[in-house]
Amino acid sequence: MIDNNSLISAKQSWIGTMQIITAAICWGTLGIFSTYLNQAGFSGWQITILRIVTAALLILVMLPKLWFYLRKLSPKQWGGLALQSLIGVLGMSLCYFFAVIYVGAGAAVALLYTAPVFSLLFSAIFLDESITRQSALLALVAVFGVGLTMLGDEAKLNWGVALGLLAGVCYSLYGVLGKRAMHYAHSAPLVFFTSIIISAGVLLLLPQTYHTYTKLLSLPVLTWGYALGLALIGTVVPFALYMKALEKLPASRASVFTIFEPLTAIALAILLLSQSLSAIQYLGVLLILLAALLNALLNGTSTRVPRWLQRRKRVKLE
Repeated sequence: MIDNNSLISAKQSWIGTMQIITAAICWGTLGIFSTYLNQAGFSGWQITILRIVTAALLILVMLPKLWFYLRKLSPKQWGGLALQSLIGVLGMSLCYFFAVIYVGAGAAVALLYTAPVFSLLFSAIFLDESITRQSALLALVAVFGVGLTMLGDEAKLNWGVALGLLAGVCYSLYGVLGKRAMHYAHSAPLVFFTSIIISAGVLLLLPQTYHTYTKLLSLPVLTWGYALGLALIGTVVPFALYMKALEKLPASRASVFTIFEPLTAIALAILLLSQSLSAIQYLGVLLILLAALLNALLNGTSTRVPRWLQRRKRVKLE
């Protein structure tokens, strides 16, 4: 006979899984919204502004709940959170949206998913985590996949690939620096809030931001919907779902289901934008996604505490 605790646990796990999949699908729409905005006359830089600043306005409702914790942050902690924001949010968005313009939504999101490869290197540097032989092998598979995606007919593909890879670097640093921030007792909502707000604060210092919104207001309401979708569906909603899911699932298991993000982006690019890749490029995309999926599955079996965190725990005990 199955006890009630097991049933409740299974139900919570199922709900968490569906939340992760929904979040990944939402993230997969970023390339579509950014393409529509580019067709409306916005550059990759302006699309980045629309995503981050609009998202910041939407999440200001979190401020009353987080104000107490924000006031307690030291200058050093603000510096760490600012670094994570400017690299992982502003830098990633800028590189990713330009990559979408150059190579299309499907290829750009596949290149973004080289992030786990870069995470191996940055985790070793910043978190003192060792690189296993299987992780190194998966990194080589992903690199080979990137090489195949570069075998296109257009010269501009090289720029798009470079920007897509740089987006993956920034994305990996967002995760690594965010993981370290949360180990320093910063909650996931606090890390998310500061990562958006700090980048938005920087953008609000630039005249280009106000020119971008002036331009948006002069365009049809449908274009406003694309900008709102970019911020709400592609940014705020998926992260909120992801945070709720992490209350029900281990992070390692949750990361497996984010594979629906690139699959969604590729499917929508084919259906809505009529964008397609060559057979050899699709093989490259498949290798990148396979490496990311196996990396999440295999790393999920490890429960080793990073050495830098072990040292911090020993210091506290002493």
